Amino acid sequence: MKFHEQILPECATLADRLQGMHIAMLTLRDTECRLVSQPMTPLEMNASGAIWLIINRNSRIALHVKANLPADTMNLAFSDDSKSTYVSITARARLSDDQQRKRKLWSNLVQPWFPDGTDDADLTLLCLEPMEAEIWDAPGSTVVRLLARASSAVTGKPVDPGDHEELHNLDAHRV
Repeated sequence: MKFHEQILPECATLADRLQGMHIAMLTLRDTECRLVSQPMTPLEMNASGAIWLIINRNSRIALHVKANLPADTMNLAFSDDSKSTYVSITARARLSDDQQRKRKLWSNLVQPWFPDGTDDADLTLLCLEPMEAEIWDAPGSTVVRLLARASSAVTGKPVDPGDHEELHNLDAHRV
């Protein structure tokens, strides 16, 4: 994902933690109020913290946003097991057909899904505007964490879960 310099300090913290995370699980409630998730590849986090993705305008995600179900809120969850960093973002979703942004975000990696490129009638953009986020960072290396889990199993004492941070008002000054 490409990151722009962030306007809000909270969004800068979020961008810093998302560095190196390329795949996220996007979760929404479907028309029957079931939680459904799918892996997605975020492409850009702009200066105001919005996260941009390319999607199919006939996808479940796009239909959800068009129907405003429920209140167009989604969750984007990232995981970097090598650093034991986990991020959960609650975001408002909207669709965009901004042709200039489509060209800016275009990648040959999406060509198989959109053979006509940025002019493909099925291509639309999903903009996720973060409202809140939670970040978990576990201490130590992978070996240290594995040893701590083993020790926990033997002693019956829980493993130190590490740092937990909540970021609020990520959209307070949306640009």
